[in-house]
Amino acid sequence: MTRRPLPSLRGLQAFEVFARTGAMTRAAAELSVTHGAVSRQIKALEAQLGARLVEGPKHQLRLTPAGRELASSLSSAFDMVALALPGAEAGQELVVACPGTFAMKWLIPRLPRFLHSRPGVRVRFVEDRAGDFSRGGVHAAITLQRGAAPAGLRATPFLDHAYGVVLSGALFENLHQDRRKVLRLPRLHAETFASGWAMWAADMNLDLPEESAERSFEHNFYLIEAVAAGLGAAITAWAFVQADVLSGRLAAPWGFHPLASRFTYLRPAQADNTLAAEFGRWLQQEGRRDAKPPTTAAAAQPSLTDQNRAM
Repeated sequence: MTRRPLPSLRGLQAFEVFARTGAMTRAAAELSVTHGAVSRQIKALEAQLGARLVEGPKHQLRLTPAGRELASSLSSAFDMVALALPGAEAGQELVVACPGTFAMKWLIPRLPRFLHSRPGVRVRFVEDRAGDFSRGGVHAAITLQRGAAPAGLRATPFLDHAYGVVLSGALFENLHQDRRKVLRLPRLHAETFASGWAMWAADMNLDLPEESAERSFEHNFYLIEAVAAGLGAAITAWAFVQADVLSGRLAAPWGFHPLASRFTYLRPAQADNTLAAEFGRWLQQEGRRDAKPPTTAAAAQPSLTDQNRAM
C-alpha cells in the first residue's frame, strides 16, 4: 500500500486550532503548549507544504487564501476523526452560528427537545461568521435565505418568515385596541432593519402619520424588551416574538405579513458531520410543528388616510 504523503500531524493540529481560535495565545492554551511552540509548528508546516498559511504582523496574524482553504478542510477532517473515536458520541459538540435574537427567542426554548435523547451532546451558539466556514470552528449556521444555497453549502429551509407591528399588550388595551392610535406611538426599530416601518406600510397599503418619536436599538432583543416595557410600537419578525404574542405580553394588531425569505440551516457540502445532519432534521421537525402567525388582512384594510376621511 502506498503511504500517504501527509505533513506533520502536530503541525496540522496547531494550525487548525490557531485558525479556529484566531490567536496564537488561545491556540497555545488549548493545546497546553507555549506560544512559541505553536508558531514553530505552523512554520514547519508551511515549510513542508511549500505555502504561506498565515501573514501579517506578529500580533495580528491572519490566514492567507491558502490558509483559509486548508483550515476549512482540516476542521471537517478533525470533526470526522472525533466522531469515529470510541465513545465520541457521548461528548460531541455542535457549534452553530446564529442570529442572537433567534437563538434566544426561538431556538433555545426548544433545544431541550433535541438534547433530551442525546445525553452528553453539547450545542453551542455563536453570533459571528454566520454562513462563513473559512476559519473553522463552526459546523453549521442559521440565516435568513432566499433562493439557491451559496456554493459549497447545503441549505435546509426549516421555518417561514413573517413580520408585523407589535406593542405591549397592556398598552394596546389602554388604547382601547384602536389601531389608528398605535400608528401615532413612538416608532421603534432595530439598527439592522431601519427600513422596516416604510416596508411594512407599503406592504399593507397604509399611509403612516407623523410619529410622536423614533427610537433605534442596536439589537432585536433590546427592541423587543423596549416594546414590552411600553416605549412604543415596532416592526419585527414573528419568530422573535411568537411566545410573547401567544402569551399576551405583546399584541400584533395587524397580524404578520409573510416574506419570501426563510430561516435556513447551512452546512458545508463536503463535511460528513452526523450531529450537524441530525440537528438539521430536528430543525425541520420543529419548523413543521411551529405555531403559525396570525395572518394580516392587508387587502381588506383601507389606508389610514381613507380611515381619517371616514371619521
